[in-house]
Amino acid sequence: MTGANQTTTSRKIRLGAILRSRPFLTVLVVAIVWIVASFATRGFGAFGHLRYLVELAAVIGLVAAGQTFVVIAGGIDLSVAAIVTVAAVGLPLVSSPADPTGVSAILLVLAVTTAIGLVNGLGVAYLRVHPMIMTLAMATFLQGLLIIIAGGSAVSLQNPLVGWLGNARPAGIPAGVLLWVGLSAIVLFVMHATPFGARIFAIGANPRAAELSGVPVPATTIAIYGISGLTAGLAGVLVLGMNGQGYVGIGDPYLLASIAAVVLGGTSILGGLGTYAGTIPGSILLVTITALITVVNASPGWRSILFGSLILGLLLLSGREAARR
Repeated sequence: MTGANQTTTSRKIRLGAILRSRPFLTVLVVAIVWIVASFATRGFGAFGHLRYLVELAAVIGLVAAGQTFVVIAGGIDLSVAAIVTVAAVGLPLVSSPADPTGVSAILLVLAVTTAIGLVNGLGVAYLRVHPMIMTLAMATFLQGLLIIIAGGSAVSLQNPLVGWLGNARPAGIPAGVLLWVGLSAIVLFVMHATPFGARIFAIGANPRAAELSGVPVPATTIAIYGISGLTAGLAGVLVLGMNGQGYVGIGDPYLLASIAAVVLGGTSILGGLGTYAGTIPGSILLVTITALITVVNASPGWRSILFGSLILGLLLLSGREAARR
């Protein structure tokens, strides 16, 4: 009986921890907001509308996937918006009629965005540049380069695979959402079930202690920023497919949104603590808030104020949690 009682107690403790976790609380907030908004706003709770919200959240979720890795490791990536734009503008420019499927162009663009992330990682790991400065400088460089290449003109999509990704709904589910689901499974596995994931948490908790423990801190840091470049590139491909064209600035909304989704999901902005399982509902919550602001005809300024307030509040909360650890 004693063993059975211990098992029951252990299960209760685990269940209590789950119910008190930030990811679960974020899911709960999303559910409450959806239920209340469905009763308060006509058509909000329709399946088509909720599906559309999740489809929009997929873009934020893709960008925030790499951002989650970076933040857990104690850094931040301010170049993700520019990398999204690089993918969305660059893909039509490198697409060719000789490649009818468009796969080669997609792989080339993703290789470029991953390389951009790796350069960020090299600057942070070996040049000892602060992540905020390094990634901000990269973003500024990329914005200038894009203006020179594309100017103020939009470039139209000429890639059938990207068009399918942005508009197809196999079995009624947007292809972009399926991409997000697949990526989420990979991210969660890597983050919580591989030595690489353990190294990320170790670096975020204490880089010096991680290095003394044998963790290859520079190589891991470079890989983390490479992942951020890759996921931002995937988001840019999806944005291009959904919009049908790319233009300079198309990725701008996803910088603040990616950071907000990460901290909303319970990842400490100070590093060493968090999970992508919280970033997922955090992305959906952000899109839901934006939709509600649109419904009440509030200006974009109020959205920025709200997002900024959320981040500031969660930064204070992260600081208090770090003080307790």
